[in-house]
Amino acid sequence: MSTPTSAPSEMAFFSLLARCGSFSATARELDVTTPAVSKRLAQMEARLGAQLLNRTTRRVSLTPEGELYLTHARRILADIEDMEQRVASAVAAPKGLLRVNATLGFGRSHIAPLISGFARIHPEVQIQLQLTVNPPPADDDAFDVCVRFGEPPDARVIARKLAPNRRLLCASPAYLAKRGAPRVPHDLTQHSCIGIRQGGEAYGIWRLGAGKRVETVKVRGNLSTSDGEIAVNWALAGHGIVMRAEWDVARYLRSGRLRQVLENYQSPPADIHAVWPQRHQASARVRAFVDYLAGHFEKSSTRSAGLVTGW
Repeated sequence: MSTPTSAPSEMAFFSLLARCGSFSATARELDVTTPAVSKRLAQMEARLGAQLLNRTTRRVSLTPEGELYLTHARRILADIEDMEQRVASAVAAPKGLLRVNATLGFGRSHIAPLISGFARIHPEVQIQLQLTVNPPPADDDAFDVCVRFGEPPDARVIARKLAPNRRLLCASPAYLAKRGAPRVPHDLTQHSCIGIRQGGEAYGIWRLGAGKRVETVKVRGNLSTSDGEIAVNWALAGHGIVMRAEWDVARYLRSGRLRQVLENYQSPPADIHAVWPQRHQASARVRAFVDYLAGHFEKSSTRSAGLVTGW
């Protein structure tokens, strides 16, 4: 029978094995042999009296019992790590693993450079950045901090607003010279609109408001993509009108390579938030990282005050 002190190490081992997806990859991470990983798993399963993984020649997959074990193990490990940080000192230097999620274009252009700066200040924090088209669900325990657009998902997470943001409609001067500028939202039906297939919103449906009135327009165009950066590049090349967050188009509006259209109409807000689970509210590394992001965005907002785009 195992001692209580062996439980956390077993949970950490199994969590690593599930993340790596194979015995060989786990062995490389632990710097042990593949048979040693297989033996340790077999000992765990024998102690628990349950099969945790389905084995194949190349990969492993979780059994229902394995999924249950992994869910609780990750939560317990996070609680233990945060408890140890709190006990050590509330003002101790941030350290440990920090898993960050952000959207593709914004994460690449803005969050990745900030992580570089944060890493220089806090060398004891190991940071993993994953970029995805859509933000993970609020109950996904694979991430510690998510940077996302729009309202926080629900009360299961803590959220801090990093910066105000809005989506703008814009097109290149060449496109507008050829096709003219829309004057009211319905005019968009006569234009080539560049579609972005991402997020939970209905594809090709643009909602624009003026005062209390909101108009819904079904737009069309020959080009669509799941990558916002590509969509902006198509707009720069004169292929049509794009709706994109001001953070992604501000520099092009300032330089004149893009022009805003329908300036008097507003799209739904897309404020930038940092979101993290309730269990990390005392985590020094999470708190330090969110403070670092907030400080940067606040300075950016102050420097850019008065610009047409706000950034």
